Amino acid sequence: MRKRICSLCVLVFAGAATAAGFAQSAERFIFDQKPGAYAVGLKVVDQYDYSRTWGPAVDDLGKPVSGERARPLQTLIWYPAEKTAGKPMTVGDYFALLETETSFDKPHLPIYWQDWKTGLAPAMQDALWAVRDAPAVAGHYPVVIYAPSFGSMAWENADLCEFLASNGYVVLATGALGAESRDMTNDLAGIDAQARDISFLVGYGRGLANTDMSEVAVAGFSWGGIANLFAAARDTRIDALVALDGSMRYYPGLVKDAGDVHPNLETIPLLFFTEGEFTIEDIDKYLNGPANRGPDPLNEWTHGDLTTVHMMAMIHTEFSSIYQRNENVWKNFAESRKADYPREDGIPGYGWMARYTLAYLDAYLKHDSGAMAWLKKTPAENGAPQHFIYTSFRAASGVPASLEGFKTELGRRGFDQIQEVYAAFHKENPDFKLQEDQVNLWGYTLLGDGHLPEAIAVLKLNTTLYPDSGNTYDSLGDAYAKAGSKDLAMENYRKAVATHYPQAEQSQKKLDELEKAPAAK
Repeated sequence: MRKRICSLCVLVFAGAATAAGFAQSAERFIFDQKPGAYAVGLKVVDQYDYSRTWGPAVDDLGKPVSGERARPLQTLIWYPAEKTAGKPMTVGDYFALLETETSFDKPHLPIYWQDWKTGLAPAMQDALWAVRDAPAVAGHYPVVIYAPSFGSMAWENADLCEFLASNGYVVLATGALGAESRDMTNDLAGIDAQARDISFLVGYGRGLANTDMSEVAVAGFSWGGIANLFAAARDTRIDALVALDGSMRYYPGLVKDAGDVHPNLETIPLLFFTEGEFTIEDIDKYLNGPANRGPDPLNEWTHGDLTTVHMMAMIHTEFSSIYQRNENVWKNFAESRKADYPREDGIPGYGWMARYTLAYLDAYLKHDSGAMAWLKKTPAENGAPQHFIYTSFRAASGVPASLEGFKTELGRRGFDQIQEVYAAFHKENPDFKLQEDQVNLWGYTLLGDGHLPEAIAVLKLNTTLYPDSGNTYDSLGDAYAKAGSKDLAMENYRKAVATHYPQAEQSQKKLDELEKAPAAK
């Protein structure tokens, strides 16, 4: 029978069921944190991303598939709500959402969720906090997109999502579907699909009445903790990341192969949780392949604040409250446990993870100085058990060697320093190089907006970067001509003509016109 579990869990926790007796006798999971100032509401919205097709064109009998072919995104929204007498969601209520996860109008529980149904049986009646469709509290709240683990359901961390909503956040999530079907794939196509889902939810959040879309974070567990990196690299609306033992740590080769995902260029803050000790031997045993080889994104995260929280007592699966409730997950606990930490330590461990996540979001999305101070204290100072957690903080430094970073530094130092700024960027990163067309467009944009000195500085830089390109001299000539600097304009048109570039005739025509023009009085 096919089973769904996050990819890293498959790698790390595969094996014979050696501890079933232990799992049955251990304490079942209960979220040990108190709610914040708000009650919690939950809305479930069945919607499609009509920009993408999804699923096969024909069914298993070879017949054309009828009905909607767009990508289904059942969306869960947790939010600050008014207190009501409504019945809170149970684990069973959340589980029932799987019946309509991808077939909104045709309830059906796919066979691959049956093991989950069995494993969660003891917890099905456990009540959580959210009340379905409870009235929302007035106001606008920062947004957190939750990205589930490999192929997992939107509510795999319902306790964390509810906890954040009770503390004044709107949290949105959808299941981790593959690019073509319900099955997630362990490749770039799978990550890209989930990253696009994240951006879809960011866009959807803009239409909600209670969201503050100027403050957006994405929290992802395992595979969701690499999809959120891809989303942030492509979507500048994302202001912060949280990775719950995220796969960016385990699949750096996929980050490298993406081509447009560069942790060394990111300037947003990152909170990264790690499981307990993961040795070199573990890496060799479980993570030996091209997808696992590449620069460590955490080492490269130098231009954004990096807070790392090492959860010494926790194994990978314990970063999900629903995984903690699944008795089938615990069958392999004995071979994957950290040191002598028992299963019961996963309960307070999860609670501390939730507290650190809340403090981080309060610090970076709500700009709460008290939360930032709390983050920078030692775990012992915050009351954590000794030898349970240790943290590290590395402040952002420097400016990333990118066009955006280059513009930022020029805005700070002034365009008259453009040559010096470029030299400094190139010295720090010899691979840094501005593209000719890119700089040319930038210069003309400045020219069109009336920023003549800045446009001349940018286009002049382009002539030093590409001295054999007639187009760079022609463009600089245009800028000088618009500024009324006739002699400098003619000088650059002559240089353009001398290169014999394809549009040299146009440069010659401009030169002739200036030569015939009467001298300025």
